Amino acid sequence: MASVKDVARLAGVSFMTVSRALNTPEKLNQETLAKVRQAVEALGYVPSLSARKIRGGHSSGKTIGVFALDTATTPFAVEMLLSMERTARENGWNVFILNVFEAPPSQQTIDLMLSHQPDGIIFSAMQLRTVEIPPVLRSLPLVLSNCMSSEPGVACYVPDDADGQYQAVRQVLKRGYRHPLCINLPQASLAWEQRQLGLRRALAEAGMSADDVPQYNLSTDDAYQETIGVLENQLWRLKGRPAFDLLICGNDRIALVAYQFLLSRGLRIPAEVAVLGYDNMIGVAELFYPPLSTVQLPYYEMGRRAAEYVIEGRNETTIHRVACPLVERESC
Repeated sequence: MASVKDVARLAGVSFMTVSRALNTPEKLNQETLAKVRQAVEALGYVPSLSARKIRGGHSSGKTIGVFALDTATTPFAVEMLLSMERTARENGWNVFILNVFEAPPSQQTIDLMLSHQPDGIIFSAMQLRTVEIPPVLRSLPLVLSNCMSSEPGVACYVPDDADGQYQAVRQVLKRGYRHPLCINLPQASLAWEQRQLGLRRALAEAGMSADDVPQYNLSTDDAYQETIGVLENQLWRLKGRPAFDLLICGNDRIALVAYQFLLSRGLRIPAEVAVLGYDNMIGVAELFYPPLSTVQLPYYEMGRRAAEYVIEGRNETTIHRVACPLVERESC
């Protein structure tokens, strides 16, 4: 990659002259400016935004530094990064996204981020979790997206899982289902407790007790095959016929395994068993047959609000819960 020194050498001018051409071109005569621009074009030189900021030169706007913990490498969460970038551009800001593979980030990763002189930091995660934020990052305007800080006093935007589960189950129960079965996320998941609150609220409003509803929690995040064992056990008890008329799944992956099992046993969805998912997996949930009713994880909205938090200079260091709307399709 060409450097400023390379441009100066080719143009036959000093390093400082190239710097003036990039930052204050009006201070150079047209002949010298033309030489520098020709050299820049010939070498394909791209000025460093961070270097301009360090020198006090002009840049195209302020910068948000984004730590992306799995968010840039998974198709379901990448919308969060897209919304951050779009929101930043609409407000004349830039975004620098840095993938991280552990939390807290390594010192090398932190140093790389800070070398770009960000005006604010967003720490994002693909899956709702608690993260440790190094003190050096807390010296800048900071907000978390789809994760929560292990220490108090850090603003974050997370899904409103309690209300999302409540609204979805409430709507489905209105259609007359009275014998739900739940296959949940692992109890260790941060979302588990919030969704339980929403589930219990919806059941209580329908005159049902959560203690009378069979519930099974997966042992780990990827133990989706446990779904088959749960369903086999339920069907075996009644010689192949389900005692449940509604299957509430902790996420769309659980629903996908359940679909395959139920349909393989000759059960019709939703005529005999309705299925409700959670997450609204992009490009997947609508391809179920019949299409899956599910709850939208608000990746895009969390990203947008986190970016606005930095851009607008807010200081509301609390947990901000973002609505998770029901996406009604044909499985309920």
